[in-house]
Amino acid sequence: MGFLSEFKQFAVKGNVVDLAVGVIIGAAFGKIVDSVVNDLITPLVGIFFKADFSNIYVPLSSKVPKGLALADAKKLGPVFAWGNFLTVTLNFLILAFIVFLIVKGINALKRREEAKPTEPAAPSKEEVLLTEIRDLLAKKA
Repeated sequence: MGFLSEFKQFAVKGNVVDLAVGVIIGAAFGKIVDSVVNDLITPLVGIFFKADFSNIYVPLSSKVPKGLALADAKKLGPVFAWGNFLTVTLNFLILAFIVFLIVKGINALKRREEAKPTEPAAPSKEEVLLTEIRDLLAKKA
C-alpha cells in the first residue's frame, strides 16, 4: 500500500473527522469560557480586590512603579502576574467542569441504551425447519 493511499485511508476515517470537528468546536467553546471568566466572573472578583483582577501583579523590578496596567508594567520590567494566572486557571477549571458534565451526560445516555431490553433474535431457517420436523414427529407418535 502506497504512502499516499495509506494517508488517504487514515484521513477519511470517521475518527479523524470527529476529532477535527471536536477541536473546532472546542476552540470556539474556549472563547465562550474566556468571555464568561473575563467579562462576568473577573469583574465580580475584582470588586473583592478593589482592582481589575487581571491587572493584579507584583513588580519584580524597581523600574516598575505600582498602579500601572499589567501590559504597561511588562514593558518596563518583569512582573509576577498572579492575577492573570488566576484568570487562566479559572478558565481551565470552568472548561474542565463543563467537559466533565458533557462526558457524564454521554455516559448516561450510553448506559440507558445498553439497559434497553433487546428483542430475541429471530430463529434461523434451520431452527424453524427443525421445529417443524419435531412437531410433525410429535403428532405421529
